[in-house]
Amino acid sequence: MLITDYFQEIRETIGACDIVHSSNVAYDQRTDYVGFIRGEIYLLDGSLLHFREFVDVQTAVERYTYAYQYMRHDQMIFRYDNTEHHRDLVLSTFPHHRHNGHTGQVTMSPAPNLAAVLNEIRGLLPRDLIDTSNG
Repeated sequence: MLITDYFQEIRETIGACDIVHSSNVAYDQRTDYVGFIRGEIYLLDGSLLHFREFVDVQTAVERYTYAYQYMRHDQMIFRYDNTEHHRDLVLSTFPHHRHNGHTGQVTMSPAPNLAAVLNEIRGLLPRDLIDTSNG
C-alpha cells in the first residue's frame, strides 16, 4: 500500500462516520510509504477528537506514534497513545495505553485505529442525537 492510499482510507473513515460534523486534517507525505497525519474531528454534540499518526504502510500499517484524545467542554474524556511513559505501571500492552480523563487512571489497551476510536465515541453520545443525524 502507498501512503496516499492510507490517507484516502482515513478520509473515507471520517467521511462515512455518522457522528462527524466536520474535520480539519493535514496529511504530510514523507516518502511513498511514510506519512504524518494530524487533525481535529468535530462531532455532532460539539465534542472534539484530536488525533495524530506517524505511519509506515509499506508492508502493513505500522503506527510509529499515535494519539487520539477525545474532549468535551475542554475536558479530556479519554486518550489513547503509545508514548513510552508510565514505565512504573505494569502494562502488558506497553507502550500502548489508555488515559481515563474522569479518573486519571492509565490502563492497558491494544492499539486502536481511528475507526475504533470513533466507534467508541459513538457509544458515548446520546442515542437521540445519532438517530436524528441519520434521519
